[in-house]
Amino acid sequence: QVRLVESGGGVVQIGGSLRLSCKASGRTFSTYIMGWFRQAPGKEREFVSAISSSGGSYSLEARFTASRDNAKNTVYLQMNGLKPEDTAVYFCAVGPRLGTDPSWYEYWGQGTQVTVSS
Repeated sequence: QVRLVESGGGVVQIGGSLRLSCKASGRTFSTYIMGWFRQAPGKEREFVSAISSSGGSYSLEARFTASRDNAKNTVYLQMNGLKPEDTAVYFCAVGPRLGTDPSWYEYWGQGTQVTVSS
């Protein structure tokens, strides 16, 4: 069992930046493949970014970048140039393989709300 806790969400103006954090339990965090997803009201959960155990990452858009600090059991999502359509609940997740499909991921955090306003 892996427990994930996201933080760092909030209200930000258009064009602003936020860095989300996701702290994971477990002694083998360095082996975890981590994903970031988001879900807006009435929409399906959407892939944002993923990062492998070795630190390689890819993202939906270049505005979003995942990184990790294995010493802190924490993965981050840096979000720049935020737009109103980025408003959503953001989740981190752990999966056995890198991918964009949320069904591949086994453990999920409770999410953190990001609101982009003018």
